[in-house]
Amino acid sequence: MLVSMELSRIIISDLTEQQMVYLQEVEGPRTFPILIGLFEASSINRHVRGDPSPRPLTHDLLRSVIEQMGGELQDVVINNLEDHTYFAALRIRRDGELTEVDCRPSDALALAVQFKPHRPIYVAESVLEEVT
Repeated sequence: MLVSMELSRIIISDLTEQQMVYLQEVEGPRTFPILIGLFEASSINRHVRGDPSPRPLTHDLLRSVIEQMGGELQDVVINNLEDHTYFAALRIRRDGELTEVDCRPSDALALAVQFKPHRPIYVAESVLEEVT
């Protein structure tokens, strides 16, 4: 089962390479952090704040490639946790067909926040049970 989540906090620190995002259950109390890199945290933060980039960055490029090829990002799913590492998938719809693309959760979140409104973020119940 998938649980609807939303980005609730982004913590960017100049003192460490590891940054943090928090996901909050949309219709519930559960929340948990995910450690991510500075580039991904900055990309997420830039889009949440609505700050434009003078040139396309990696996540802007990915969005453009998906759209130029006739696809649409339907949602992102954090679907597994192994040895303290999260796994995610982009779910892309094209010509009525749904394709899942394996990716890091940080990249999935950075892509999800590119859209207004943001694309849905889901977390597998099994992952939530393990981290909350």
